[in-house]
Amino acid sequence: MKTNIHPDWYPEAKVTCACGNTFTTGSTIPEIRADICSNCHPLFTGQAKLVDTLGQVERFQKRTEVSRQKQTQRQEIISRRTAKVERRKTERPTLKDLLMQARKQSAS
Repeated sequence: MKTNIHPDWYPEAKVTCACGNTFTTGSTIPEIRADICSNCHPLFTGQAKLVDTLGQVERFQKRTEVSRQKQTQRQEIISRRTAKVERRKTERPTLKDLLMQARKQSAS
C-alpha cells in the first residue's frame, strides 16, 4: 500500500440529519449532513413524506396543472370544430345530397 495517498479516516464521524437526529459512523469526512435518516425515512416510519430539496415537486405539480388546463382547452377547441362542421353540414347540402335531390326531381 502506498503511503500518503489515502484520505484520513475518522472513526467517530458525526452524521446530522435534517430532522435533528444525530449518530456516529466511520467516514473520510469528519461531519456529514443528511436529508433523510432511518428516523424520518418513509420506509421505516410508514408515513408518506415529500422530500424536496430543489423545488422539483412544485415544478412537477405546476407542469401537471398546466397540462390539464391545456388538455381542457384542446377539448373545447375540438368540440367547437365538430359543432362548426355539423352546422355547415346542415346549412349547406353536400354534392351527394344535391345529386339525390336532382334524381328525385327528375324521377317525379
